[in-house]
Amino acid sequence: MNKPKPLSSPLKVGETIGILGGGQLGRMLAQAGKQLGLKTHIYSDEHDATAFQISDASTYGRYDDEKALDIFARSCAVVTFEFENVPNATTELLSQQVPVAPPPHALEITQDRLLEKTFVANLGIPTAPFREVKDDASARAAFRALAAPAILKTARLGYDGKGQALVRSEDEVIRAFLEFGAVPAILEDFVDFTYEVSVIAARGRGGTFAAFDPPKNEHENHILRRSTVPSPLDNDSAFEAIRIAQQIADALDYVGVLGVELFVGHEGKLAVNEIAPRVHNSGHWTIEACATSQFEQHLRAVAGWPLGDPVRHCNAVMENIIGAEVEPWLRMKKMTEGLHIYGKGEAREGRKMGHITRTAPKA
Repeated sequence: MNKPKPLSSPLKVGETIGILGGGQLGRMLAQAGKQLGLKTHIYSDEHDATAFQISDASTYGRYDDEKALDIFARSCAVVTFEFENVPNATTELLSQQVPVAPPPHALEITQDRLLEKTFVANLGIPTAPFREVKDDASARAAFRALAAPAILKTARLGYDGKGQALVRSEDEVIRAFLEFGAVPAILEDFVDFTYEVSVIAARGRGGTFAAFDPPKNEHENHILRRSTVPSPLDNDSAFEAIRIAQQIADALDYVGVLGVELFVGHEGKLAVNEIAPRVHNSGHWTIEACATSQFEQHLRAVAGWPLGDPVRHCNAVMENIIGAEVEPWLRMKKMTEGLHIYGKGEAREGRKMGHITRTAPKA
């Protein structure tokens, strides 16, 4: 394959950024584009994608439809993506016609848990101990090599707790592996952590770097419930978390916003859990609480513009609105400050329908 097409010069106001994926992250990227005077073109394989309601242009098509992708690429000055399960072949194909950011190789690594964990470990960054699982024999060997309990995860396509199972014996590992369809997987030691934080940060095209304050994240049923800033991290630990994120971004030659989820141990030690090569749910509070939101920051980076100031001007708690929880909010006579409804149709169980961010003055 030929070398990916580079961005020759920063985008001009009025030019179009293509976004692969039409969920709420794409929707909020499109909203940020309007504030910056940039147009957005959403490409999604879902005919009712919520981002279609906001973007300047939209294409409904499969991610392997080369003809539709060619037309899409011709309409864009640069292409990005809003979720990591876009086929890597799609970004590789587009990168021959139009600049793509983050780069396809970053997507290839971060959409596969085994590749991602190996990449992070090879940088000398702490992670949970892990082993590859590809068949019955490797599943049993992996369990014997790690301490019980452990967590089996599909290598690809898992999110919000999907494709994960807590296992306490070799037989449970095999059972979970088969229930997942015997697809490639990774077995990880169960980490007994105090809490989770994330670093939402951006790397520009010239290697510039800017990070938001790390929030504390709380989950319910494997789904993010709320993110709070400031987090309990002390200054030294927050600095180290941000340093880890920058090390990862530099090693990937990354362009755009990424999220790095970290476990905080009982003695304050940090370990990387996952990397998200995109804007992140735990960074939604930046819309109300920062000089530059994560969505504006991502567009600035991929457009070749200078990064904005990530300074936090207030405290904030962001809480997801999940499933039927959205109904009372929809019956309100007027929008509440900090309320974001994503415009989705069916309020299915576990589906993120919106979020609300409540702010307070910094102490």
